[in-house]
Amino acid sequence: MKLAVSTLGMPGEGLGAAIEVATEHGCQGLELRLHPDTGVHAGLGPGERRSVRERVADAGLEIAALAGYAGVCEPGPDEPVVEHILADLALAADLGAPGVRVFPRGEDPAVGARRLRAVSAAARDLGVRVLVETHDAMATGASVARLLDEAACPETTGVIWDLLHPWRHGEQPADTLGALGPWLAYVQVKDAVSAEDSTPVPMGTGAVPLEESGVLLRASGFDGWVSLEWERTWYPRVAPVGEILPGAAAWVERFGGGSR
Repeated sequence: MKLAVSTLGMPGEGLGAAIEVATEHGCQGLELRLHPDTGVHAGLGPGERRSVRERVADAGLEIAALAGYAGVCEPGPDEPVVEHILADLALAADLGAPGVRVFPRGEDPAVGARRLRAVSAAARDLGVRVLVETHDAMATGASVARLLDEAACPETTGVIWDLLHPWRHGEQPADTLGALGPWLAYVQVKDAVSAEDSTPVPMGTGAVPLEESGVLLRASGFDGWVSLEWERTWYPRVAPVGEILPGAAAWVERFGGGSR
């Protein structure tokens, strides 16, 4: 496994601060939240894109993924959603990121499948995957797997397993991993108070089944990116991400054969 940290945990701090935190704590990559707050988004011009890519590479880091906000299943016309995803895919290609996160944001897998097929050719040409996070109305592995099964474009789609959400919706880690199977491309780790209270807490001090999930991932041979998604953007009173990263690094070391 390779350790990354999401810039969601560093609201308003910019790329330079994110690079400093990641390198200080032994990360190999950054998960870049696409938002004006972070300075990285699809509105960047060619020179700005080159600068982001070069700054990350010069620090010895990789861009693990772009955390986009398109809602692939959200109700409404297809065109705005497809255009949003295509813009994020083009940004990912320019930055050298292997994938772009999307949310389900809807309950109809047929809608999402149609849109995933609509962007598949562009994703293939760009060499970038669309990664659906276990979130929203499709928080479980089983529900996201149904969406990707219906889309039927395995070369250009995958899943981000956020360890919190399937569990807090009643799906056990073994069932999540079994449902995701070949779709699993990326893992987001975090801990929280309980299934009912998702307030972030340091790794290993909350209720998320991190031990069980780690054992399962190790047994499955998963060797992709593991990103600490510390949600300080939404919970501004929690500790700085730098205080939490050692716990995430230790988790990757234990279950993934080392963060470096």
